[in-house]
Amino acid sequence: MEARSPLRVLFALPGLHRVARGAEVAFESIAEELAQRPGVDVTLMGSGQGREGHAYRFIHSGCVDRGRFGWLPSVPLMRSANVWEELTFAAGLMRRYRPADFDVTVSCSYPFVNWILSRRHQAGYRPRHVHVTQNGDWHVGNHRREYQYFRCDGLVCTNNDYFELHHRDQPTTLIPNGVDPDVFQPGPANRSEFGLDDKASVVLMVSALIPSKRVAEGVASVARVPGAHLVVAGDGPERGTIERVGRELMESRFHRLSVARERMPALYRCADVFLHMSKDEPSSNACIEALASGLPIVAHDRKVTRWTFEDQAVLVDTDENHAVTNGIEQALMLNQDEHVQGRRKLVLRRFVWSSIVDQYLAFFRTLVAAQVSAPDAAVPT
Repeated sequence: MEARSPLRVLFALPGLHRVARGAEVAFESIAEELAQRPGVDVTLMGSGQGREGHAYRFIHSGCVDRGRFGWLPSVPLMRSANVWEELTFAAGLMRRYRPADFDVTVSCSYPFVNWILSRRHQAGYRPRHVHVTQNGDWHVGNHRREYQYFRCDGLVCTNNDYFELHHRDQPTTLIPNGVDPDVFQPGPANRSEFGLDDKASVVLMVSALIPSKRVAEGVASVARVPGAHLVVAGDGPERGTIERVGRELMESRFHRLSVARERMPALYRCADVFLHMSKDEPSSNACIEALASGLPIVAHDRKVTRWTFEDQAVLVDTDENHAVTNGIEQALMLNQDEHVQGRRKLVLRRFVWSSIVDQYLAFFRTLVAAQVSAPDAAVPT
């Protein structure tokens, strides 16, 4: 089989162009940057609608939002509302996906999208399938239940912990998420735009309101910082609980906002500290955006956060509320210009989307070259 030009890449994920969650933001950012490279043709398939002004092609494939399935019990295979949503997306994906149109397919969904993209072939040909650990690695290398059927031709690990666990089992690369430092950058704040006090110390959390993000615990920790206001930017099934806890513990010092993606850079500039309570985040877009905005970050102390932030964050045991409170108070003193510039230098060295996409492109080309030299590997046995 001869190598093709251009390199044709498909990103498939139910929420693309419909929601601004971490995986969707990352894939859309990677795809836009990748599509501007010479010799690369990029397609996105998701349940949103096409938008003007993008370098990539978009194909709509509808789905039923996961929020509609929250009442269903967890059963084998259909273990969460996310899986039900993915199943409805997979039906359209099956109709619209033509393997012969692509050299590489990319997703982070499991199980149905993975099964379609890693197995379906056309006229004896199947493109290389790349799986990205945007939503975790629980299914990678897991040989129990339905997880034993996970397959990919290349694995992108979004943190060093995942890479150490899986790089011996298949072609693997370590690539974190990134940021556009020209969009997310320090600058003057307009707190009145968000109804915030100009004189208060503002702690910002950007998070889906789900249990694993531990936002309620964050509220309790910020409540102990005298005079500090907390802004929670996000939504989700725990919205009612978070708002109740916020009112009870912080009264008027608590603010929950739903902010459009294009307004997020301005919101980061209104904060004095960024707080992230999750203990197992694969690669937090919000943390990297906060870092690029120059904010001091308080996060859980673990191998991944030490690798991500190097010496540019306050890392604490977030299981201890008083440790988080002390970390916030320490971070409030780290807003001098040398601190801001240190965080920006880290971002420019490691997390700019253009350099992230260089790594993706090199990995894609390596996988396609291996397929060209061993064409029998294109179709699974």
